[in-house]
Amino acid sequence: METTRLILRHWRDDDAEALYKYAKSKRIGPAAGWNPHKDVEESLMIIREIFSKPETYAIVLKETMEPVGCIALMPQSDSNIKFSSPYDMELGYWIGTPYWGKGLVPEAAKALIRRGFEELGCKNIWCGYFDGNNKSRRVQEKLGFSHVRTEQDIFWETTCEIKTEHVNILTRESWEERQKSL
Repeated sequence: METTRLILRHWRDDDAEALYKYAKSKRIGPAAGWNPHKDVEESLMIIREIFSKPETYAIVLKETMEPVGCIALMPQSDSNIKFSSPYDMELGYWIGTPYWGKGLVPEAAKALIRRGFEELGCKNIWCGYFDGNNKSRRVQEKLGFSHVRTEQDIFWETTCEIKTEHVNILTRESWEERQKSL
């Protein structure tokens, strides 16, 4: 997939160094529910075991052709959010700190959301953010997600923390309405 500034493509083994460069940050992983990567080898393992799933993409800057983040649509089997339909998916994303506040995640997400509704047959797309992750909350607001529920005192195994997650939804109908007004 391609946007104005980005290419969304599947991860490759030779992306491991670029992934580690950004995923080692303590400001990214814990906010998204995972631990910072320890080394390039761990990043390579993540590419092979987690980022190899069908709808998981590297966010690549056209300008440099470097992967600077990740975005995915995940089925119920890979999600912590409980869906209301088997035709639902969860949107997940993160981007390297040098690229925060530049509108790159909403740009990538719009392309992937379009794919979810138009090509994959999604009924709803879910998304969540943890308390304090205002950047992620703001992305979801810009994309038109609506608050559904707040889940408190969730034990998050990957980081061994108790978290509060705000769960949001974008229905096909609300997305289609937004498309008419663009």
